[in-house]
Amino acid sequence: MRVAALDLGTNTTRLLVADVAGDRVDEIHRESRITRLGEGVDARRRLLPLPITRVRNVLTDYRRTLESLGAERALAVATSAVRDAENGEAFLGEVEWSYGFATRLASGDEEAELTRRGVAPTAGTLVLDIGGGSTELILDDFHVSLAMGSVRFTERYGEDIDRMADSARALLPAISPDRAIGVAGTVTQLAALDRSRSLTRARAREQLQRLVGMSVAERRGIPQMDPDRAPVIVAGAAILVAVLDAYGIEEMEVSERDILDGIALAAAELPEPAEGDAPPGAYTCC
Repeated sequence: MRVAALDLGTNTTRLLVADVAGDRVDEIHRESRITRLGEGVDARRRLLPLPITRVRNVLTDYRRTLESLGAERALAVATSAVRDAENGEAFLGEVEWSYGFATRLASGDEEAELTRRGVAPTAGTLVLDIGGGSTELILDDFHVSLAMGSVRFTERYGEDIDRMADSARALLPAISPDRAIGVAGTVTQLAALDRSRSLTRARAREQLQRLVGMSVAERRGIPQMDPDRAPVIVAGAAILVAVLDAYGIEEMEVSERDILDGIALAAAELPEPAEGDAPPGAYTCC
């Protein structure tokens, strides 16, 4: 079955179109755009009009893409920013009626479980997903969603990496992984800067020190840097280094498989969509 998985994240809005058979996910198309849906949510507890407009514009494009590729099911999953926002459920309802996607507001536990399904790690492997608003840690039967992320920490601490490290250490649970896999934007961006498919603790620390010493404009000029990620990459790198230090992880594998693959598996389990028009005015959002 061909499905579309959409991740409505705090920092990015992402799309995966894939063919799913059993537990196998074969990628057809993967796309990511930075929309900063969670901008201001940590302080105001509301999704703001401009970030919502950015996400709507991207979803319009994604709708065309998934239709052109013949997706039979589409599931949009919202995470940290929408969980934290008072108007989050209204926003999701509007997405469902406007674009025809099935939607799901994932709890922290559900977010971690979708990531686990997508990555399918071996025993003893820590899966680390540093998002914009939350960070998921998954190890065997244990998982936790922590209130720290690249957007949240940037808004709280600017680029004070010492305060970020202290806050991250205070949140990290006592676990003992044998190895680690990193997924999603922060880790893949740092690996791209390092031009590697893995990331050592020493190199992650070097990248952090390099990036914090640059202006946002200078970071945007780095050839391997996504310009829209430049304002929050320091916080993401600080969280990564804190995790690697806390658990004594010397090298982390970088995986392209992540929560999107888990959402694709969940999309394939959806019932066949029913035809019918959305009632006018069913949702009024934001």
